[in-house]
Amino acid sequence: MAAFGTVFMPEMAISWFDGSEWSEAEVVSSDSIQMHPGAHVLHYSSTCFEGLKAFRHEDGSIKIFRMDQNVERLAQSSQLLALPEIDKAATSRMITDIVGRFKDEVPAPPGSMYIRPTHIGTEPAIGKAAAPTATSCQYVLLSPVGDYFAGGDKALRLLLDDEGMRCSSHMGMVKSGGNYASALRPIMKARAEVQADQVLFCPNGDVQETGAANFLLIDGDEIITKALDESFLHGITRDSILTIARDLGMKVSERQLTVEELLERAAKPGCEAALSGTAAVLAPVGTLIYQGKEYDVGSGGVGSTTVKLRQTLNDIQWGKAEDKHGWLTHL
Repeated sequence: MAAFGTVFMPEMAISWFDGSEWSEAEVVSSDSIQMHPGAHVLHYSSTCFEGLKAFRHEDGSIKIFRMDQNVERLAQSSQLLALPEIDKAATSRMITDIVGRFKDEVPAPPGSMYIRPTHIGTEPAIGKAAAPTATSCQYVLLSPVGDYFAGGDKALRLLLDDEGMRCSSHMGMVKSGGNYASALRPIMKARAEVQADQVLFCPNGDVQETGAANFLLIDGDEIITKALDESFLHGITRDSILTIARDLGMKVSERQLTVEELLERAAKPGCEAALSGTAAVLAPVGTLIYQGKEYDVGSGGVGSTTVKLRQTLNDIQWGKAEDKHGWLTHL
């Protein structure tokens, strides 16, 4: 089976900002995009993106999960990167129109259609290292994906890094490609040296996020996760999981979590940890690696609460449970 996110629909939606207004969205071939080699994005990383999914329900209908929140975050990222302002209504139409065009290609559960709206600076101006791009391009790619856990649900190994940071602290809440690039080398090093799956960045002992997901500690009926600030990504899956946890009567504590407290709580029987994100929804964490030592989280395996929270969210996405929060957009 092809790796996650490597298969694309043959066409995508695209729109261009010429410095004064956005063009009408078009549908074009998704295997190419024409851009000047001096485009701002290629030199100064004026780029942001989103990741969301469309799901096929039993009656054949297609629903997009929390599209409004993803569009809001794309608009926020664009603003924080000084990219031209997007038209949120037009962006939403681009998403629903291109998904509607390929609705027959949306996989049945446990698969889904991954949606990647992207906004890039296009002005050919290599002298603008300290100035924003005047022009930009917005496009929406589609990628059908299968079951993220097709190879089995396994508990991940995380290296706790209390010295480095995933990205500059004021950029954390921006979903920009540069943030992912800056985390790559620490992740590669952790994989090679201690066989970690990911790095949990904890600058100055403050537990934040991994290279590509938010971190949640589940201690009995309490979920503990860092309170929102500009230093890390405001995950929409994170918000959905916390909302579901509250619905189930769990206590949600959004506050500072230190490495010391994390290791202390993780040692308790029944404790769990997980990573939340669009691709996996909720991936279990079984081992924490810190200063050359390995620490099991609870039993070191896949926790039952993690599975329950993930299944509850999946059931809403796939139409098997009531969407009482109005998260699904109907095509």
